Amino acid sequence: MKRIVFFLFAGISLVLAGCSQNTYSRLRDQEDRLIANYISRNELVILSEEPDENHVWGEKEYYKVRRYDNFYFHLIERGDSIRVDSISPTETDTVNQKIVSNDVIVVRYKKFGLTEIADTMSYWTTLDEAYPMEFHQGNTSDCECVAWHAAVQLMKYPNSQCEIIVPSKLGFADDQTTVTPYVYIMKIKVKH
Repeated sequence: MKRIVFFLFAGISLVLAGCSQNTYSRLRDQEDRLIANYISRNELVILSEEPDENHVWGEKEYYKVRRYDNFYFHLIERGDSIRVDSISPTETDTVNQKIVSNDVIVVRYKKFGLTEIADTMSYWTTLDEAYPMEFHQGNTSDCECVAWHAAVQLMKYPNSQCEIIVPSKLGFADDQTTVTPYVYIMKIKVKH
């Protein structure tokens, strides 16, 4: 009889504990609302189509990246589309500099939450962090943040800079575990 009462009590405790805690679905709904509030509060203009390379990005223009929920991209600086390989270049001395899969990407970044008074973590200079983060483009075992790989693909060229709004499921493992979205300002180089 004591055993039945124990299991009954344990079962009721589990049901009550489950009802009082947030489920992943509820946390994702809260995250969606947080991202929507951030966009509204900052009066961002959301573009549904990816702008072409000649587009001059307005300060508050963000592209809602296709194939991803709640992932937004804003290009701050285009970067270097052409590299010159000599002092007196001819047409054959110029090389298209577009980033390709497996290039080593060197990143400096700032990271902050989407709440009104958010903490900022800065890895922007050597004073913040001695060595920048490096990863191979397209290799999520180097860098599990899918949004970073997608952002680099959208930036296209070395020495580009962007700002992205990253939902937790496209972020780093800790962000996924805590269901926390972040904004990143990134500047990239390619290591040769």
